[in-house]
Amino acid sequence: MRVFVALNLSTAEHARLSQATAGLREAGYPVRWVPPENVHLTLKFLGEVAEGRIAELSMAVDEAAAGVGAFRLAVGGLGAFPSLSRPQVIWVGVQLHATLQALQRSLEDALAERGYPREERRFRPHLTIGRARKGAKPREFQGLEELVARTPYDDAFEIRSVDVMRSRLMPSGALYDVVHCSSLES
Repeated sequence: MRVFVALNLSTAEHARLSQATAGLREAGYPVRWVPPENVHLTLKFLGEVAEGRIAELSMAVDEAAAGVGAFRLAVGGLGAFPSLSRPQVIWVGVQLHATLQALQRSLEDALAERGYPREERRFRPHLTIGRARKGAKPREFQGLEELVARTPYDDAFEIRSVDVMRSRLMPSGALYDVVHCSSLES
């Protein structure tokens, strides 16, 4: 099964984010927008994992989360990789809080001990809200930078768990299910 480890947003946070970005979503850009309920912060994408390894993976996540207390995650500002003039991924920024950084490093270590390869790219926390459609041309994104500048979004919310997620790719889009939840201490 396709698996990743994530920090999920509350229903209320999903609703606030959806409302704040509604104008951007409705502007007609060639973007596949992530359904608001699917927006999350990926800590580690693992890809295909045999079902028999899920218990081991869950133990690694529990180990990484052990001793980590619930924390507030500050989010805000919109941007794109590689840039707003040639977007591939449109995102909401996430402040690289010390607890978040330590949790992500601990997760990498716990998974590496179990044979999962380390991520070579630097951790750049973000909430993906959209992906440019294949074949979209830079000229089709004219005005995006100005619209993003007029789309203020700043918030902070509490993170209370680290979740192992299953991703099922469907014609209508990805469906995500929590396979394992590691609660953070209150």
